[in-house]
Amino acid sequence: MSCNYAEGLSEYEDKGVLGLPEKFDSEASVTDKCLQLIKWIKEAKHVVVHTGAGISTAAGIPDFRGPNGVWTLEKEGKKPNMNISFNEAIPTKTHMALKHLIEKNYVHYIISQNIDGLHLRTGVPRTHLAELHGNMFIGQCDTCDSQFVRTSATTTVGQKYLGEFCKREVRGRSCRGKLRDTVLDWEAGLPKNDLEMSDYHSSLADINICLGTTLQIVPSGNLPLRCKKYGGKLVIVNLQPTKHDKKADLIINTYVDVVLGNIMKQLNLEIPEYSKEVDPTKNQIGYAIVEWDILKVDVKMFKAMYEGKQREYREKKQLENVSKRQTGAKKKGRLKKVEYFKEK
Repeated sequence: MSCNYAEGLSEYEDKGVLGLPEKFDSEASVTDKCLQLIKWIKEAKHVVVHTGAGISTAAGIPDFRGPNGVWTLEKEGKKPNMNISFNEAIPTKTHMALKHLIEKNYVHYIISQNIDGLHLRTGVPRTHLAELHGNMFIGQCDTCDSQFVRTSATTTVGQKYLGEFCKREVRGRSCRGKLRDTVLDWEAGLPKNDLEMSDYHSSLADINICLGTTLQIVPSGNLPLRCKKYGGKLVIVNLQPTKHDKKADLIINTYVDVVLGNIMKQLNLEIPEYSKEVDPTKNQIGYAIVEWDILKVDVKMFKAMYEGKQREYREKKQLENVSKRQTGAKKKGRLKKVEYFKEK
């Protein structure tokens, strides 16, 4: 069951701010804010979405820090009423809408803190998805680091052995490494390629849109701020206050499904239904291998784009500094001239 994931983690005291009251914008306000967001999306060249546990509650998977979240109730010795198994849960309207927005080139990358595998199960390609905290449906080789899609959720967390061997062939021979789950425990290091791609895309974004996350976990919670340095915008859609509300350009307090439904309607797009045919956990042939690796060529490409943006930023700042010094020198010269004539 989905609650068992949290129970499998090691003991950890600092779980952030829990149980803050939820806030709802009026229907008219939500409509106006969605129109503004759609305008920004249409104008943007690179849109990145950051997703947290709040986008999966409609699938029956509880969040962690909400009024009825796993860790909020844990302090009271209680458990959430909702507790569907990861195998039975299906992607929500938000998951399916995001997949379609990627297909239509309105959204260019998803950075997820969720381990439930629901983005994977919509059919979103790995080229458009980073999973910072792991995925219950992925096994990773301890020798070659290759990742593979499994047909069922793991029963372990914390990168433990799954009792399965690597499925990759290296130079015509089986790797024979052993598979571990990819779900991180507290303070475990984030997966290198996922984190690098998240950093690059967050920095390149014209808009970072945060859905269903209070942005408390570091470093994932700080990634949406990367674009602010380069003039990008930060949008937050959440029912509770978040760590970075003061830095946001737009905050929408309502359900994420409402916002995504509104966006899709305004863009004249239908939210597709979940289909097992595109779900790689359901649509596997016995002998087939479904790989789930971030390609090195993609990391290299976006690193180059990121470094190019950094150079442009430095050059712009240098020009601004030169302009400021010149303006300061002119002002200083005028002041000296005024003082000269006063003396005369």
